[in-house]
Amino acid sequence: MGYVKLVKNKNYYKRFKVKMRRRRECKTDYALRRTLIKQDKRKYNTPKWRFIVRKSNTDVICQVASSKMIGDQILCAAYSHELKRYGLNVGLTNYAAFYCTGLLLARRLLKKLKLDKVYPGKKKLDGNKFRSQVTNVRWKPNDKICRPFKCLLDIGLARASTGARVFAALKGAVDGGLDIPHSERRFPGFKQGKGDEKDEYQADVHADKIFGGHIRDYMEKLKDIDSEKYAKHFSQYIAAGLDADKLKEKYAEVHRKIRANPSAPPKKERDYKTMKLFPKHPKKLSAEVRRERRIARIKELAKIEAKKKNNDVMDDEDEE
Repeated sequence: MGYVKLVKNKNYYKRFKVKMRRRRECKTDYALRRTLIKQDKRKYNTPKWRFIVRKSNTDVICQVASSKMIGDQILCAAYSHELKRYGLNVGLTNYAAFYCTGLLLARRLLKKLKLDKVYPGKKKLDGNKFRSQVTNVRWKPNDKICRPFKCLLDIGLARASTGARVFAALKGAVDGGLDIPHSERRFPGFKQGKGDEKDEYQADVHADKIFGGHIRDYMEKLKDIDSEKYAKHFSQYIAAGLDADKLKEKYAEVHRKIRANPSAPPKKERDYKTMKLFPKHPKKLSAEVRRERRIARIKELAKIEAKKKNNDVMDDEDEE
């Protein structure tokens, strides 16, 4: 083979690499995703499930998904706007709503897999650490032993700061019966010891926030300082009949209703025969048909023009 000159232009030497589209849109943290979806080769096609938590301005999204070559497979999902079915119509993006959404997803998924009775989760919400384990279940001799559903927390590009709302969804899912590896270091009420001091976790502080204690304190404080601002800021709470003293009872009632019926509402059946559909696009005409239509239109205009001239002539004769 003879000498071949390698021609490299300016673009070849440019070292700047544009980030991937979903990273530019602040939707996907690919470094985290690569770690979460990596699976051992010896496990072959075994799915590795992720507990995904995302937040928008008006909604909380919780999903359990696994990655495939064609994309992510969603096994189950829950949204905070579904909490309206359980009596919660306001504050759908606060810490307590995140907890309720995580709890709803956990109970819905376990019911779908028929594990809801085996792993009921933590019914007494005191903020203490809890994890579903096989050894905690009293198995009968002929029962098939099933491990709890395990998944990994995926918070995307959210900041993992202490007391963040994404960890409320984690706590709700864990209390609902899912097995998610975690510690209490990012929960509200955790204080890291300085020097030789031990770390301290106040479970009652976390439990108070799960039941909307931070909202209650702010409502009472704002009501004493500025009643007009309180009426404006908490107008939806006032319209729903919720004041500072009723928040804890409300959230406890929502938790009970979620455990009683976590299933998704039935989908609405659409009658396509009576439903108004978009009009169909007109069929494209050929060149010959368009030419014939032009000729016919010209003849029609010529007749109209001739008729108009005849009418003008008749009017002139009448005048004479």
